[in-house]
Amino acid sequence: MKFLGNKATVMPLAVVTLMLAFGMPQADAQGLFERLFGGGIRRAPQGDFPPPPRHRPKPREFAGGGSRINSPSYYTYKADRLVRVDFATLMAAPQPVAPQDAAFVPSLTSDAFREAIAGLGDYELYAESDIAKALIAYYSANPDFIWVTGTGPNGRAQDAVRVLGEATSYGLTPADYSVAVPARASTGGADARLQELVRFEMALSARVLRYVHDAQSGRVDPNRITGYYDFPAKPLDMEGVLKTLVRTQQVRIYLESRHPQNAEYQALRVELESLQASSEDEIVVDPKLLLKPGQTSPELPKLLAKIARDLDDEMGGAYGEILARLATSEVYDPELVPVIKAVQKKAGMKGDSVIGPRTVAALVGTSKADKIQKVQVALEELRWLPSDLGSPRVFINQPAFTASYIENGEEKLKTRAVIGKTTNQTSFFYDQVEQVDFHPYWGVPQSILVNEMLPRLRRDPGYLDRAGYEVVNARGKRIPSSSVNWGAYGAKVPYGVRQLPSEANALGELKILFPNKHAIYMHDTPQKSFFQRDMRALSHGCVRLQDPRGMAAAVLGTSVDYIAEKLKHGHSTEKVARTIPVYVAYFTAWPDMSGKVEYFSDVYDRDTRLQQALDSTEAVRSPAS
Repeated sequence: MKFLGNKATVMPLAVVTLMLAFGMPQADAQGLFERLFGGGIRRAPQGDFPPPPRHRPKPREFAGGGSRINSPSYYTYKADRLVRVDFATLMAAPQPVAPQDAAFVPSLTSDAFREAIAGLGDYELYAESDIAKALIAYYSANPDFIWVTGTGPNGRAQDAVRVLGEATSYGLTPADYSVAVPARASTGGADARLQELVRFEMALSARVLRYVHDAQSGRVDPNRITGYYDFPAKPLDMEGVLKTLVRTQQVRIYLESRHPQNAEYQALRVELESLQASSEDEIVVDPKLLLKPGQTSPELPKLLAKIARDLDDEMGGAYGEILARLATSEVYDPELVPVIKAVQKKAGMKGDSVIGPRTVAALVGTSKADKIQKVQVALEELRWLPSDLGSPRVFINQPAFTASYIENGEEKLKTRAVIGKTTNQTSFFYDQVEQVDFHPYWGVPQSILVNEMLPRLRRDPGYLDRAGYEVVNARGKRIPSSSVNWGAYGAKVPYGVRQLPSEANALGELKILFPNKHAIYMHDTPQKSFFQRDMRALSHGCVRLQDPRGMAAAVLGTSVDYIAEKLKHGHSTEKVARTIPVYVAYFTAWPDMSGKVEYFSDVYDRDTRLQQALDSTEAVRSPAS
């Protein structure tokens, strides 16, 4: 954002483009905010990139003693109920309040405040439980107004109310933070005015704390949406926020600094503003359309109209007559097959003639309403991540089926990726890259051993011996697969299985590890043909790379030739010497390095589930005063 007096203007796209292209000194910017305003946010001592919890890989939970291991599930999100703020403790506190905050300095209005709190007896203010506790704790130790001076709201309050009212520009809901501002002149006596002001004081503090929490961490707890989400909490010292706000007149800058301070967040905000100001495309096609030659759909004429409208001279000469003749056809006539293939190939797709969601998205684009929702969802998801995404970093965007290595604001490597199938979804989390394994062993996950290998092993116990796998018992001793009575086991198999390094190894020639409880990592694959597909949700959950050597060279800070040389010498491991965060992310709207936002299909239908969680939160908040 730029700050011009009391007005906020969204950062121009050109500035965002430069930030993305050349890198933004995010840590320096955040450090400036901290030096200006101090408290409120508890940060890890080693810098702006907070290390995630150090999970070690562990098997999935067993499914009730059955013969399968279940994947993580999705939950019905229930937002926490609001509580009524209990002002009785504050009203009953001795005068002067004890213990009083050591930094508290009474002002000319402190006596008025102590008199005013008597007016809170029947006041019904509802807030999140941690906010309610913070209000009582802060005002017990600091019995004075933050937002009131004399007989009315002060400039600090006016700035705060303006920022809360602009929540839409961040993809937030202004009603969540609305506060009734007292009129300039009171219609009642002095006592009535004092009661009105103290209630305004408490309401504004409660909504400012909600805003700061939402800006920093998001409106929902992602880990309560699904087991596929795994994010560390971002602690917030709410009393510290209020202490900071009472000391500064730069309320706008402070509140806006609580949002993520990365260029991607700003680019998404620019996109949201642009979308809200734009007109809808008059041709909207069902994004879930699936149509094969010979089938019928009322959506087909709309798709054909979009194709005809965007024809260039070459395509028009080849297919203009067919499109004109069949413009109103709801039947996918065989004559239209070469037309669809041609436009698919022009859009960078395989050209299989099947009209599916990816074809619709490529040819028609996403509707304005869907784009706005995707951007709002992306802004929420970005609040779950560190404010400074780090440099260098690895960024995997699952809906885009890509993995990138980014350093100093430059995308130095971007490669196609394969992610988990809808039945074996890749989780959304972040971690740190630790090592590269050359010619790796593949430790078969218990879920694959139980769900996929065990049925065959019951029929053919020696299968693993012939297929290049090792079996070890609980003491780590290698034993023949044929010696195990596999039929004696269900979901709990007391043996470890690993595949030896080979051309047929499921991990290919190398893997890149960032140990996590989901047992997810990046690796090579012998199934190279998968990278030619447009929809690449095809794995058991790990991320397969089209250019694994390039990614290994990037994270190790070396050359592809060095990686090739290492691969000549068999199995080995090399540690990554630098701190490189890796984001195994899920964004259906995401800016490229020029700042242009791209849109992708919601392959796991997670946007829908997140929207349900946001709706649940909004429903809980809406009755609040």
